Formats: sequence, C-alpha cells, structure tokens
Amino acid sequence: MTTLPSEDDMTEKTKGQSSKLAGGQRTVNVVQLPGETADTSISKTVTRPEVGAAAVSTYFNPLTAGADINALVDEMSRQSKLVNDGDLNRAEAMLISQAHSLDAIFNAFCGRVAQNMGQHLQATEAYMRMALKAQSQCRATLQTLGELKAPRSIAFIRQANLANGPQQINNGVPSNARAETPASTNKLLEESHGEWLDARASREAGATDSAMAAVEKLDRSEKHGG
Repeated sequence: MTTLPSEDDMTEKTKGQSSKLAGGQRTVNVVQLPGETADTSISKTVTRPEVGAAAVSTYFNPLTAGADINALVDEMSRQSKLVNDGDLNRAEAMLISQAHSLDAIFNAFCGRVAQNMGQHLQATEAYMRMALKAQSQCRATLQTLGELKAPRSIAFIRQANLANGPQQINNGVPSNARAETPASTNKLLEESHGEWLDARASREAGATDSAMAAVEKLDRSEKHGG
C-alpha cells in the first residue's frame, strides 16, 4: 500500500490533486491500493462520509485548530463503527447536547424580543420568528431522542369485523375473486321455499291491490265515435 500524497515521490499531477484534499495546511492521507489509479484512490477517499465531516469540522469548529485532520477522520470512522455495531450512546449524547444548544438559542432570541418589544415592531417580529424556529427544532430533536431511546413498535393488524350473530370475515381475498352473483340468492330461496324468485312473474292481488279485469281491446271505429 502506498500513502498519498508524499512530498518525496509525488508526480506533478498527484500534487495538483492532493492540494484539493488539503484543509488549511492539513492534508488528508489517501491510501492507494494495488491496481488502483491515483484518481480512483482519491475519489474513494473524498467520498467517505467521515472525511467530509472531518473537513467541515476543521472549518466550523475552532477547537480542531492545529489537530491532524487524519486523526479526526480515524475518530469519526471509529464512532461510525460503533453505530453500525448498535452502540448509540454518542448519538444520544449528541441529540441531548443539540437540544440544550437550541434551547440556549431560543432563550437568547427571546431576550432580543423583550428588548425590542413596544419600540421596534419589525425587529420584534423577526426575533420572535427565529426564537420559535429554535424552539421547534429543539422539540423535534428531543422527539427524535425519545424515539431513539424507545423505538415505536409497528403492528400489522388484520381486519376485524365485530357484529352480533353469525358473520363471515374475508381477509386476504385474491384480487381476481368475483363477487357472488344474485343467482346464488335465488338458489338459496329455492332451497328454503321451493320456488324461484322471479320479479317478472304475476302475483295475486292482495288486500291493498284489488283484482282488476283485463281491459278489452277497443275497436278503432268505436274509439273515434264511428
């Protein structure tokens, strides 16, 4: 394995590429595996999440000033492995620390709101809006922490049909199943009453429907008075 960049045996091309990996005066070590080109090795290194996070930390965290960026990459890689192994202690500590920071930001903006209230309405509104955003993010962070500590249980409940008397529950009916036709209802009536249900058949008159005689066909000549 060859560690790049090296001031002793780098080509001019590799020197130009290694300068892109430098954060300030610190340079990320690139391990070149046998059979890999320098471009491939550099690309694999810069796309590692830990390398990107270490580079960002050197720009935004003043406490990392003077620290070797490669040591930062190694530490972040170690912490990533802990998470992969199921150890979420640092993730929980990070969330509660961020919640404290967001709460401090909320309180700071609330102080600005109190100072401008009654005198500068626009400033008051702007500070209040930012305070409430910080409060909302603090709440979301604590909610995430709670779900991390006690994950939600997901239950898959099949359909439950509750009714008095006999019932039929159909769960998991195939999509190509056909609905029962009315013919089955007619068959049921035939088996129980010995007759088919035929809406077209004539019925005897009931008490509310007196029998009526059929009307004879009128002669056309009689109809017109002829």
